[in-house]
Amino acid sequence: MALGAFSISLAVKDIRASKAFYEALGFAETGGNIDQGWVVLRLDDKVIGLFQGMFDKNMLTFNPGWGQHREELSDFEDVRALQARLKAAGLDVGEDIEPGTGPAHFMLTDPDGNPILIDQHV
Repeated sequence: MALGAFSISLAVKDIRASKAFYEALGFAETGGNIDQGWVVLRLDDKVIGLFQGMFDKNMLTFNPGWGQHREELSDFEDVRALQARLKAAGLDVGEDIEPGTGPAHFMLTDPDGNPILIDQHV
């Protein structure tokens, strides 16, 4: 199953302090808006999203349709097809995404309570 680009999304208390910490580790800002409470940091092919006040737990994020460096992929499995496959495998994937609605997302939770976001932007 090709889930696309991977990142970890961290729920942070102080986005500026967290950003400075990860920059000290070598990460550089590549997207987001710190004044809106979110930034994306990259170190080589490692990606961390920092989010203040947007969700309660850290989560794994996959982006169908994107390669690891945010390049659009010409051939990828649509988020609706991924949701249907996972649902058929017996996983709780929430409400079905309406067909033909463009970019979309769904969430699921692993057995230990870790949220996983499948978020298609293309």
